[in-house]
Amino acid sequence: MTIKAVVCDIGGVLEVIDDSVFPGPWPARLGLTDAGFAERLEGLDGDPVVGEVTWSEVLGHWRVRLGLDEDSAHALGEDFWRWYVGTPDEPLVAWFAGQRPARLTAILSNSGPGARERERHHGFEGMVDDLVYSHEVGLAKPDAAVYALAAARLGVRPAEVLFLDDVEVNVEAARAAGWHAVLHEETERSIAEMERIIGGA
Repeated sequence: MTIKAVVCDIGGVLEVIDDSVFPGPWPARLGLTDAGFAERLEGLDGDPVVGEVTWSEVLGHWRVRLGLDEDSAHALGEDFWRWYVGTPDEPLVAWFAGQRPARLTAILSNSGPGARERERHHGFEGMVDDLVYSHEVGLAKPDAAVYALAAARLGVRPAEVLFLDDVEVNVEAARAAGWHAVLHEETERSIAEMERIIGGA
């Protein structure tokens, strides 16, 4: 069956994420190990990935758990977002944008409150037919329902979708939903494999 839609994840796929940015210097600055720092960030009353808490609630929780003043909490939040949005993988972004108009394009991202606004400067909204953020729809990968939702919003059958993600369980779930899916590990290989699938579908 012809591939009519190409769907990509953002973080770790269309964006290159630098894990030295966050938590970066914060654990040492606060006298914590990396594990201890990560533990302090846990314990929210809801899951931000499916929109159960706001960014203000997330940052407020971190501030209390880490014992930060307002300025330090703001700086922590800015470092988090600098890490989160990363930098575009230019060759992959160019290939993805170039799929239109021959095919529909979309983004399917496990995200948190504020992601759309913070990632807007990369211009993703202008290069896709749909952008599904988990925190906005209340569903996250690898839940089968989010794949069904994404395909329905594009108006395509599952077998007409090609998906790229850097998390194996998300790729396996996409395949279980009837999508063609590629595990992203290296840009050149991912593009070659997607071209192969498009050519053979």
